[in-house]
Amino acid sequence: MAYVVSHLPDFTDERLLVGPKTFADAGIFKISKDQALVQTLDFFTPVVNNPYDYGQIAAANALSDVYAMGGKPLTAMNILCYPVKTLDRSILVEILRGGADKVKEAGAVIVGGHTLQDNEIKYGLSVTGVIHPEKIVTNAGARPGDVLVLTKPLGTGLVISATKANKVLEEHTGLITRSMVLLNKTASEVMLEVGVNSCTDITGFGLMGHAYEMAEASKVTLQFFAGRVPVFDGCERYAKMGLIPWVSKLSKKYLKDTIRIDPDVREALVDILFDAQTSGGLLISVPDEKAETLCLKLKAKGLETTDIIGKVCKKEDVSIVVLS
Repeated sequence: MAYVVSHLPDFTDERLLVGPKTFADAGIFKISKDQALVQTLDFFTPVVNNPYDYGQIAAANALSDVYAMGGKPLTAMNILCYPVKTLDRSILVEILRGGADKVKEAGAVIVGGHTLQDNEIKYGLSVTGVIHPEKIVTNAGARPGDVLVLTKPLGTGLVISATKANKVLEEHTGLITRSMVLLNKTASEVMLEVGVNSCTDITGFGLMGHAYEMAEASKVTLQFFAGRVPVFDGCERYAKMGLIPWVSKLSKKYLKDTIRIDPDVREALVDILFDAQTSGGLLISVPDEKAETLCLKLKAKGLETTDIIGKVCKKEDVSIVVLS
């Protein structure tokens, strides 16, 4: 995709504060001295069997890009592909109801959308939010001396793959579903209150993929402590079974020359670090002196994952270093 974008024309407009040729999670367009629009779009095929949960997850995933930038969602539009000739319309209703409930929870409103007949279900949202032009949080602000905090465990891709292969344990499906439907709203509000340097949400490129984008955009090297990274129960088991999403394998291949991994890190854990996430948490780069405050406030708000998993260093010969 980076190759394709590099061959597209530039949009030169002084109001475009964050555009398509950066590593950012969403685009930002200034509309006044103290207000800018945050815009994003995301949709995907079902990741769980329950249509209502699927709708919630897809909506939470799309809203996450706005939260990662420090924005507040305002409106959303449904994007839906559906095999209406072969599947009952009640399933369609449940998907849209799940999405609508999650948008309402975010304090935003659905203003419309577009639906297509397709042989495969696909659902998501186009989201517009607002942000102050001088209070944007991007993935380009990480500074040496910062520490890294991740607000959700890893492993959703592996559990989803196990589900599709009919090899998943039911309790593991419940674990990741509760995480995927959880909005990053609270985590975003806390990071804005504390004041952080950089943020990105962890989705399809996995922790390593999005960390690479942050490192490159910030011109730093990110160092992770593998043993501190939160992981959902059962994921190492599924990794050892070979239930690794193809996009995770692609990320691992693409990034192999940009990452240095301690040989003592278990192979299954390495696979989890590259695991493609759906509606994952926020990776936050925060000044060391604010880290304890950030973690305590996140915990006080009910977030289970509030540990420091790494730090930001001066640029080295690689973008990411993974220690055991």
